[in-house]
Amino acid sequence: MNAPKPPTDTIVAQQRELLNKLPFSDRRDFDDATRGLIARREPNAVKADDGTVLWDNDTYSFLDGEAPDSVNPSLWRQSQLASVAGLFEVVPGIYQVRGMDLSNTSFIEGDDGVIVIDTLLSAETGKAALDLYREHRGDRPVKAVIYTHSHADHFGGVRGFVSDEDVSSGKVRIFAPEGFLEHAVSENVYAGTAMNRRAGYMYGAALARGPQGQVGAGLGQTLSIGTVTLLPPTDIITTTGHEETVDGVRIVFQMAPDTEAPSEFLVYLPDFKALCAAEDATHTFHNLLTLRGAVVRDPHGWAKYLTETVDLFGGEVEAVFASHHWPMWGNERVVEFLSTQRDLYAYVHDQTLRLMNKGLTGPEIAEAIELPKSLENAWNARGYYGSVSHNVKAIYQRYLGWFDGNPASLWEHTPVEQSKRYVEFMGGADAVVAKARESFDAGDFRWVAQVVNHVVFAQPDHSEAKELLADTYEQLGYGAENGTWRSFYLSGATELRDGQFGTPTETTSPDVIGQLSPSMLFDAIAIQVNGPKAWGEKLSIDVVLTDNDDRYRLRLANGVLTYTDRAQDGDADATITTTKTALPALALGQLTAEALGKAGIELSGDASALARLGAVLDPGDKNFAIVTPD
Repeated sequence: MNAPKPPTDTIVAQQRELLNKLPFSDRRDFDDATRGLIARREPNAVKADDGTVLWDNDTYSFLDGEAPDSVNPSLWRQSQLASVAGLFEVVPGIYQVRGMDLSNTSFIEGDDGVIVIDTLLSAETGKAALDLYREHRGDRPVKAVIYTHSHADHFGGVRGFVSDEDVSSGKVRIFAPEGFLEHAVSENVYAGTAMNRRAGYMYGAALARGPQGQVGAGLGQTLSIGTVTLLPPTDIITTTGHEETVDGVRIVFQMAPDTEAPSEFLVYLPDFKALCAAEDATHTFHNLLTLRGAVVRDPHGWAKYLTETVDLFGGEVEAVFASHHWPMWGNERVVEFLSTQRDLYAYVHDQTLRLMNKGLTGPEIAEAIELPKSLENAWNARGYYGSVSHNVKAIYQRYLGWFDGNPASLWEHTPVEQSKRYVEFMGGADAVVAKARESFDAGDFRWVAQVVNHVVFAQPDHSEAKELLADTYEQLGYGAENGTWRSFYLSGATELRDGQFGTPTETTSPDVIGQLSPSMLFDAIAIQVNGPKAWGEKLSIDVVLTDNDDRYRLRLANGVLTYTDRAQDGDADATITTTKTALPALALGQLTAEALGKAGIELSGDASALARLGAVLDPGDKNFAIVTPD
């Protein structure tokens, strides 16, 4: 691998300027992040049975002292805080394990057992967290699991805490917000290949950890790479104010759909006067559109739900903890924190729309918008995971879509064809690179990235252009306050220098696929159909589910796979007979009679129909190009 290069004078000056701008003397977050420490897991590495390291928080031990010039000092501070690991007491009876994955897991002690809020991403890290808790708090049985929302780092570790038998026997209840299972599964399956590939960039999964590499993601340090699991909820919560008592613990739910996740709730524990804010109030400006890709989130609704949180619980709450970061204590500080987060989302939403209605485009608004000093200097409002820049563009996209209204943008050439023409107009690749070097020396890295990207896409074998673009991304990464921006830039530099690293982290697991409903499974197959290859194909397949008497007719015609659960005239070309539980095997293996037989699925009729369908399926590419053309 090529060695990283040092920061330029431009970046060094930028870091020094920020040191003088922000209130680094405010150390309250450091006090909060270490308060209540009971024990650390030493060493804090989690391994698979074969010795593969799935998580190692100790690799962040370099985060000590003052920020080096190669790291934005604000991000360095955030990474120091987010890397604080161990078992902590939030208040007597509530405990949290932090620094064991990107997210936290929390333990609420009841009369005899414990309630787990969020289970980390991997079963292995989840088990390690539970072991740490039990080592110091006793071997309490898990009475319930609460999934606060539908992102994998909050349910994926569930089998590290409980088993199928625990749940099916009724020993353990699993609570989740309305729509949880549909969103948890669909997000990881429909666009999972693209999201996971981009997530490798977002979390710096292939980067070395250190002052010139990955230092943290802003929301947490990075993702574990263990086994993503999923057990379906037993109890679906639909209403704000709904209260449950589990093992003597009173639990009040506040619904917050379409905020940080499409399916989400906050959890208030009145006997402890403690609020679990899920992922709706954290120590960062969160994403409205995550860089890995997702549906754009609603900041207007997000702000309204936080107003409701203050109205519902602000009169008595004394502690707030969340699925990421560290808690805060004291009614006045907690309410101030929730209000600051609320005002941040509301301000950026409202100001974006104000400027949008004056005719500014997303990139223009992102450059024009300024936060009030009260928000600018609030550490929990800094853009470590989301950012004002990309969140503003997300709001624009949510309301007006991809088109900026300029006819020139309506029918643009593809990136490669644009680049070829730009490079020709600018005097050829060598001339562009020569001019770009001058801009690089002047510190105009944003411009260099734009113009040299055109050279790389026009002439991907131009070694000087690739080298200059990698150097430019590296400098932009060094200067980024946002953890995911840094990782994206440095991952781009890595792939330009050393080749593509693929998809190091997967969230599309057999457990997740196993929860696909029949309609979701058929949709997942349909989006793999290579339309042009299937233009001349016409076939039908019936799917019969014996455990609930459901019957579906799948039809391939005009290059598209459709389905219906209504009774159809005539016989299908082939019939698949199975159970709802076994049906997801279609997504895990080849569509052949032999593969189906091994999964206990019966095939009758014309077996070639299934083979013909399989022949036009075109699965995603886990190693698709990002910083170079295909």
